[in-house]
Amino acid sequence: MAEPKQTPVSPPRPANDRRGRWVAILTGALSILIGVAYLVLITVLDSRGPLQPPPPEALGVAAAAAPAAAAAVPPPG
Repeated sequence: MAEPKQTPVSPPRPANDRRGRWVAILTGALSILIGVAYLVLITVLDSRGPLQPPPPEALGVAAAAAPAAAAAVPPPG
């Protein structure tokens, strides 16, 4: 008569091992969440179209027209 095979039983894991597993799962889920949020942000920003340069007034450079009196004076020479 053959003896029944016994399956090896692994010893219970220590609490520190379980905590490390949960930290790894949480870290992985957080990194996936950050990646998805980044892709959503890039999609929203790309859907607005190409960037346009700001108007000169926004940079503090005003295209002032020359007064008529200054334009009438001939250059020195």
